[in-house]
Amino acid sequence: MTSTPASIPDRPALEGLEQKWGEAWNQQGTYAFRRDGATRADVYSVDTPPPTASGSLHIGHVFSYTHTDVVARYQRMRGKRVFYPMGWDDNGLPTERRVQNYYGVRCDPKLPYVENFVPPHEGGDGKSIKAADQQPISRQNFIELCLRLSEEDERAFEELWRQLGLSVDWNQTYRTIDDDSRRVSQLAFVRNIKRGEAYQDMAPTLWDVTFRTAVAQAELEDRDQPGAYHRLAFHGTEGDVFIETTRPELLPACVALVAHPDDERYQPLFGTTVRTPLFDVEVPVVAHPLAQPDKGSGIAMICTFGDVTDVIWWRELKLPNRSILGEDGRIIADAPEAITSDRGRELYGEMAGKTVFSAKQVVVEALTASGELIGEPKKITHPVKFFEKGDKPLEIVSTRQWYVRNGANDEALRAKLLQFGEELKFWPEFMRVRYLNWVEGLSGDWLISRQRYFGVPIPVWYPIDADGVTQYDQPIVPAPEQLPVDPSTDVPAGYDAAQRGQAGGFEGELDIMDTWMTSSLTPQLAGGWMRDDELWNLVAPFDVRPQGQDIIRTWLFSTLLRSLLEDDRLPWSNATISGFIVDPDRKKMSKSKGNVVTPKGLLDEHGSDAVRYWAASSRLGTDASFDPQRPTQIKIGRRLAIKVLNAAKLVFGYDATDATPDAVTNPLDRAMLAQLRGVVAQATEAFEAFNHARALEVTESFFWTFCDDYLELAKERAYGGATPEGQRSAVAAMRLAVDVMLRLLAPFIPFATEEVWSWWREGSVHEAAWPNVEELDAAADGEARMLDLASAALTSIRGAKTSAKVSQKTPMLGATIAVKATDAGVLGLLEGAAGDLKAVGRIESLELVEAPADDAAFGEGALLDVRDIELGEPPVKAPKA
Repeated sequence: MTSTPASIPDRPALEGLEQKWGEAWNQQGTYAFRRDGATRADVYSVDTPPPTASGSLHIGHVFSYTHTDVVARYQRMRGKRVFYPMGWDDNGLPTERRVQNYYGVRCDPKLPYVENFVPPHEGGDGKSIKAADQQPISRQNFIELCLRLSEEDERAFEELWRQLGLSVDWNQTYRTIDDDSRRVSQLAFVRNIKRGEAYQDMAPTLWDVTFRTAVAQAELEDRDQPGAYHRLAFHGTEGDVFIETTRPELLPACVALVAHPDDERYQPLFGTTVRTPLFDVEVPVVAHPLAQPDKGSGIAMICTFGDVTDVIWWRELKLPNRSILGEDGRIIADAPEAITSDRGRELYGEMAGKTVFSAKQVVVEALTASGELIGEPKKITHPVKFFEKGDKPLEIVSTRQWYVRNGANDEALRAKLLQFGEELKFWPEFMRVRYLNWVEGLSGDWLISRQRYFGVPIPVWYPIDADGVTQYDQPIVPAPEQLPVDPSTDVPAGYDAAQRGQAGGFEGELDIMDTWMTSSLTPQLAGGWMRDDELWNLVAPFDVRPQGQDIIRTWLFSTLLRSLLEDDRLPWSNATISGFIVDPDRKKMSKSKGNVVTPKGLLDEHGSDAVRYWAASSRLGTDASFDPQRPTQIKIGRRLAIKVLNAAKLVFGYDATDATPDAVTNPLDRAMLAQLRGVVAQATEAFEAFNHARALEVTESFFWTFCDDYLELAKERAYGGATPEGQRSAVAAMRLAVDVMLRLLAPFIPFATEEVWSWWREGSVHEAAWPNVEELDAAADGEARMLDLASAALTSIRGAKTSAKVSQKTPMLGATIAVKATDAGVLGLLEGAAGDLKAVGRIESLELVEAPADDAAFGEGALLDVRDIELGEPPVKAPKA
C-alpha cells in the first residue's frame, strides 16, 4: 500500500457516476459473456425475464430486476462466467392495443398493403382512441407499426436498464418477434405436432368479445360484478320446476336441468324431461356431482355455454350443442333447431343481433309478461371470469383452436410435471405450492391459438379438397429448413400461390400463437437452441429463472412444460420469485389501477445506487410498499452510497507507508477485521441461499459500525498520534476493510463502489474476486466482540458529555469504565482498546474496573457503565474572522 491515491476528487459525489461508469463498462466489455475455453461448470446462466415492450417500465420492474442483477454480480465475482441476456417481449396483445391507441389504427386483414403508409395519429398524449375512430389498415401495415413502436420502447427500456446499472451483456439480446425467435418458436411447435403433443379441435372456447380472441385458462381472473338471480319456472308433467339463474338470456341455449345425484328433492325427476319457459323446448333432467344443492334452488339449467361448468356437464353428459353466441358477443341470427314453436322463434328473432345485456332485457320482459319469472330478480355480487387484459366478461364460444397437451387430460404427464415441481428449488420455498396447486387444478389442455395479428404465426396450411372443403384435420406442416413462415402469405411445398383458397389448393392458417408459446421458450431463444450447439451446451439447463409470483401459472409452468416435452429435464435449477410493489394503501401497483410509479425521475433525483439499495432491501417473495412522496429507503441508500465515497476518501487520506496487511497488530484493529470476517461468511451464506437482503443487511450494519465507531476509535492512531507501529496497524486495517467492504457492497451499489475502486485499484471491482474468510485470517485472529465493547464504551463516553451539555471535544481529566463482574473477559478486551478510547474521548486518566452484576447503575442489558467523570475545561472557540 502506498500513500494517498492521486485520483481521489476533492469533493466525491454520486452525480455523473452512472454515465461515467456505464460508458466504461460498455467500452471495456466488463459484463460480456466469454465462452472461449469455458465448460458448463464455469458458467452461471440467467433466464432473464423479457419485459413487455409496450409503454414504459415501472418501479416494479426496477424492484425485481435489481434482485436478479445482484445475484448475477455476486456470481461473476465468485469467478463464474455469467450468461446474463436481455430479451424484449414485443409480440402479443399489449403491443397491439398500444399501437391502436398510439397511431389511431386497427387491423383489417382484408385490406391491401399500402406502401409508405402514414398513420393518422402520432400518439404521445396517452389517450385511448375509440375503435370507431381508428383507421382500418392491412395486416402488414399494422405489423410494421407494431415493430416501429416496440423498437422505440425497447431503446427507452435499454437506456433505463443501463442507467440502473444492470450488468447485462447487451450483445446477448433477442426480440420475441424477430426472425430468429419466430423460427425457434415455430420449430418447437412443429416438433410438438410431430410428437402428438399439439392438436386442434372444435370445442367450447373461453372468448374475449372485445379482442375477438380465444383465452387460455392461465389468462383468467375473477372480478366481482353485480348480477341478479332470476327464478324461472320450467314445466314438467308433475308440475313446475324452479331454477335460479343469473343468465336468463341463455334460455334458448338450454340443453338440460341438472341436480346433485344425492339431492332427494330432485331424484324423482332424474330421467324425466321438462319444457323450457318461453321457448317450449323439451330438455332432460340429469344428475351430476358438480351440481350444488345449497346454491339457489339446488337445480340448475345447463346452457351451451354459460360458464366452464356448463362445458364440463355438456362434455361428460354428452348433451347437444345449441350455442347462440357469436364471436362478437352478440346473439347469432339462426335460432337453434330445437326451437320450433312460433312464439319461441319470434322471441329469438327479437334477440338476434343484440348484445347479451340487451338480449337479457328482452327475455326478462317476456318472462315477466308470461308469468314464468317468479318474483323480483334478487340482486347479488358474484365473481365473473375476465381475460386478465380485458374489459368485458368472457363468453364461451365454439371455435376451432390449436392446443398443446399440458397434463390436464394425461395423468402420466401431470405426474411428471408435479415431480418436476418438487425437484425445482423455489426461493422462497413457500412459492412452490402455487405451482403444484396450479398443475393439480388444470381443467383443460393449453389453448395456444389467438385470433390476433402481431405474433408468431401458427406454421400450418390446410388442403382444400376437390369440392372446395378445407381439410382441417390434415394440416400441412413445413419442414424445419423452411422456417420461419407466415402461412397467410407463404406457400406450402408442392403448391403455388394461385392455388390459395381454390378447390384442390390450400388455405393458410391465419391465427397466431399465444405469446406464452414464445415466452415459454426464453431459455431456447437466449441460449442458441438448435442454432448454436456450443452455446446451448454451455448455458442449459440454466442456473436460475427470476420472475414474479403472478406468472407462476403462466410463464414458469409453460417453460417447465416445454422443457419437459422437448428435453425431459428441468429448464433451470432455481426459480427466484419476487414480491409485488404495493402503494401506501397496500394495493398492488398496476397500470389499470393508475397507481404505478415510473422510475426515471427517481433515478435522476436520487441516483441509481440509492434506488437499487431500496429494491435490494426486500427479500424475495415479499411485497414492498412504496410511497413516491416519502421514499425513505431510497434516501437511506443514497446516504450509504455517499458515505462509501467519503469514508474511503478519509481512509485514503492517511499516510499508508509500510501499512501492509501484516502490519495489523493492534488488538482493536484485529477485532474489527475478525468481525468483518464474520460478515463475509454471513453475506456469502446469504447469497448462496438467494437472500440478497440479508447479505446487504449484515454488510451495511458492519459498514456503519466501521464508520461511526471504528474510524472514530482508531483515527488518532491513524493520524500518527501513537506509535509508528500503531499508526501502520490502523491504516492497514482500515484499507483492508475498505477493500473487502467495497466488494461486499459492489452488487448493491455498483457505481459508488466502482468509483472508489478506481482510486486505488486496477480493473473493475465487479471483476474482482468476492471476498473470502481466508484472506482475512492472518489479520483477523482477534476477538470480534472487542469492537462491540469498544463501540459501547465510546457511545457511553459520548453520552456522558452530552448529558453534561458540553462539546465532544471537551477533555476528561478522569473517567472510570465499570464492567459487570459476571462477564468474564470483558475487562481484558477493553484494556486492549483503552488507548484508543482515551484518545478519542480526550481522557487523561481512564480506569477500568469490575463491578457487581446487580449494580443499579447498569442500564438494562448493559455490560458496562461510564462513571466518575471529571471534565476539563471546554476548548476555547477561535473568534470568527
